This record gives sequence, C-alpha cells and structure tokens, in this order.
Amino acid sequence: QVQLVESGGGLVQAGGSLRLSCAASRSIFSRNRMGWYRQAPAKQRELVGGITTDGTTSYGESVKGRFTISRDDAKNTVHLQMNSLKPEDTAVYYCHVDVYGVDFWGQGTQVTVSS
Repeated sequence: QVQLVESGGGLVQAGGSLRLSCAASRSIFSRNRMGWYRQAPAKQRELVGGITTDGTTSYGESVKGRFTISRDDAKNTVHLQMNSLKPEDTAVYYCHVDVYGVDFWGQGTQVTVSS
C-alpha cells in the first residue's frame, strides 16, 4: 500500500517562507520520482516540481528560483522549501508519486499567503 503523509502547511505573510514535508514508505521512496502539485480554489491542479531518485530536480515556471525540492533518503522524506511566498501561492499542496502508471496522492496540506 502506498502512503504519502504531508506536513508543514500553514499561514504566512507575503515574502515569508514555509517548508513542507512528505513521508513515504521506503520501497516507494527509493524507486520513484517524487512530485509536488498544488491546487488553488477554482483552478486546476498544477505541477510545482519533482525530484528523481538521483536527486535531479525540476520546477514549474511560476516557482523557479523561489522553491526548492530536496530528499532525505535516511527518512524517506521529500521536502518542499518555499521562499519569497506570494499570495498567488495560496493553495492546497499535494505530494505525488506515479507507481507503474498509477497515481498516488497525499492528503494535501493548506498553504495560505496573506498580502
């Protein structure tokens, strides 16, 4: 069974920082690219970025230069460090993994950025 458990959301002022974490089972974490998505009210879910098993990262255009994804192999955890937050970053953030063509999602964590 694939379980993704997120933590770290909250309320922050514009310009501030937050770090999200996503813990996964070791068998999933060690073999798959891990991703972060977000969904704002009345908008489609969009890709924030991802990290491969060898640590290669990629990011959506709207967060490049502000967000950083990293992985802690000892704890089977992927982190999303969000800096210079903007009100438009307000959304529910989801951890994601594709296992043999099947999508698995975390429960989501709310990030709210006030202006």
